[in-house]
Amino acid sequence: MAASQEVTLRLHTFLPPVANPVKHFLVPWSRKVEKDSKGRIKIRLFPSMQLGGKPTQLLQQVRDGVADIVWALPGFTPGVMPKIEVFELPFLHRNTRSTVLALQDYVEMHMKKDFEPYHLLLAHTHAGALFMTKAPIRKVEDFKGMKLRSYSRTNAWILEALGAAPVQTPLPALVPMLNKGTVTGSILPYEIAPAVKMQDLTNYFTTLAPPQPRLSVAIFTLLMNKAKYESLPADLKKVIDANAGRNLAPFAIEVWDRIEVSGEKVMRSKKKNKFESLSAAETAKFKKKVQPVFKRFEKLLDEKGANGAKVIADAEALIAKYAK
Repeated sequence: MAASQEVTLRLHTFLPPVANPVKHFLVPWSRKVEKDSKGRIKIRLFPSMQLGGKPTQLLQQVRDGVADIVWALPGFTPGVMPKIEVFELPFLHRNTRSTVLALQDYVEMHMKKDFEPYHLLLAHTHAGALFMTKAPIRKVEDFKGMKLRSYSRTNAWILEALGAAPVQTPLPALVPMLNKGTVTGSILPYEIAPAVKMQDLTNYFTTLAPPQPRLSVAIFTLLMNKAKYESLPADLKKVIDANAGRNLAPFAIEVWDRIEVSGEKVMRSKKKNKFESLSAAETAKFKKKVQPVFKRFEKLLDEKGANGAKVIADAEALIAKYAK
């Protein structure tokens, strides 16, 4: 009986089905799990919050069993997993590979307790975010007075340090806010930009100076309801395990590097759009301006009972290790 058991898993996420992460990561991953299980595991995808609720509720939904699997950003619910938010600090990220591989080690070192209520399938990141704005950013002073959408509190702290006004909101709200002028731009990677028409709604795409041109990253988690995973027969658990963690990380790295390139091509398809980098001198000023964010985050972690300085240093060291 157990050997023939079939199970249907509901996968819930906030992104629409047209978004690159859904088309190129969640759908292929679901199909592979189904194939590897010889059809005994079926995954039903519910994009655009079709099971109800808000993006900020996804972690709770998978914990409570409203969904069996979610793909969500812990940064949408600041304070729930503050130690994973460390990776959103500026000037840590170098490339997709080093950050994703660093995350696998980091979770084992620092976050076993945080993930106890869930069955973690993968923690990963995108290729790195940049500024997409209606007006140019050529010097640090240009940030003053800008209203920019941020996807996490760490982003918001960075913008505040630069003199901008952060507006933290889920991605689907960005288009009407840009149309109404509620915000003048956003922090985003290229891969998700086509889903919210940034090629039409903004004009300037600005990175920092090399060797770390991207501002920072968002951290994504693919989480499964713990009781649901534990209810599976042993052979189906093996299928899930073979498509999770370090086994899944290389696919996530390949996908996000690939969709970042395709997303940038869409942004460059409009002749009106300008692609610029802050000079080395302005990037140095930028880096100095955002240093208080590190202290602020370190203090936050200390108050949560962690050694903030060590946690941040470990994240930096792991990324540097895999960037070699």
